[in-house]
Amino acid sequence: MIKVSVMYPYKAGARFNHEYYRDQHMPLVKKLLGAACSHYTVDKGLAGGAPDAPPTYVGMCHIFSPSVEAFQAAFGPNAPQILADIPNYTELTPTIQISEVVVG
Repeated sequence: MIKVSVMYPYKAGARFNHEYYRDQHMPLVKKLLGAACSHYTVDKGLAGGAPDAPPTYVGMCHIFSPSVEAFQAAFGPNAPQILADIPNYTELTPTIQISEVVVG
């Protein structure tokens, strides 16, 4: 299993509509990816590691998929629709990482 993490860096004054992201964007992603998204989580950044520090990331999602190949095959044809929805909740550019899920 792999995890695709999409992380939006905190930027003072930047817009990030958490409700839209949670209630509209991520259900759209799940629907479009189908079986390539077994499930996902959404994070809302609250604070950084130091007292009174802003969060490193204002928002994140983690999409769980059977494999890199399954994710890429499902994401590729749906990328235009998914990416076109981003301006509805933010102008921030995300950082993306694909990781292998390792359970101890």
